[in-house]
Formats: sequence, structure tokens, C-alpha cells
Amino acid sequence: MLRGMTSPTRGYNPLLDMRRAQADLNRMFGTMRFYPPPEFPLLNIWTNPDGAIVAAEVPGVSADDLEISIRRDTVTLRGTRKGEPTEDAVVLRQERVTGSFARNMVLPFRVDAEKASAKFDRGVVTLALPRPEEDKPHRISISRA
Repeated sequence: MLRGMTSPTRGYNPLLDMRRAQADLNRMFGTMRFYPPPEFPLLNIWTNPDGAIVAAEVPGVSADDLEISIRRDTVTLRGTRKGEPTEDAVVLRQERVTGSFARNMVLPFRVDAEKASAKFDRGVVTLALPRPEEDKPHRISISRA
């Protein structure tokens, strides 16, 4: 007889069968991931005519372990998040990403790398990414004929 099925001599208990089937499914699929893990670090990006602001959450990463590079319209944030020591310990669950990471952001305009800046505060790095003057939108006045 299959596990979870009731015996004809004991009677039918649909609630018990459903609970057993749910427990079996939880055991079978409990460790499987059906969605990709989120990219690291998580980002917020804002733009305006003058440039862009990027805020990246990098908990557990020191400013010394970050590298930011800019090439035309692409900004790359690289770093390393060190894992906790597990000497003489068995890991029961590890959901926090550790190791090296790189995140590329392609902006809808070139960045003036000479004027770009970065601030690091409480696990968040904030990048100010200005547009070059020649790439900023210019308003053209209309003359009357």
C-alpha cells in the first residue's frame, strides 16, 4: 500500500491523507529552489538630466574590499564578502552569499568618470555618476519668424 493512503478496513480520512501528502511533498521539494537567487549586491538606481545615483547594499563587505570602475556607460562594482569561520561546525543553512561578486550597471548615458564619487556608510555604497557636460540635454529656444 502506498504511504499516506488509508486502509479500507480503517475507513477513509481525507484530512489525514491530505496532511500526509503535504508532508511528503514538503520533504521532496523542501530543499529545491524554483527561483534564481537575487543578484548581489541589490541596487537602486535613479537618473536625472545631470546624471545618476546608484545605491548598492553590501552588508558584511568593508570599503577596502570594494572596487568600482567606470567605462563609458557601464559601471562595475566588484568585491568580496568573506564567510564566517566554520571550523569545527556543521553548516545547517547558508543563505547569505559569500565570496567574490561583480555587478555591472549599464546606464542610458556615458559617465564622466573624473567627476564620479562614492560614499560608504553602514553597508551601503552610494555612487554619484554625473553625465559629461557635452552629453547633457540642452534646451533650445524657439525664435519667432
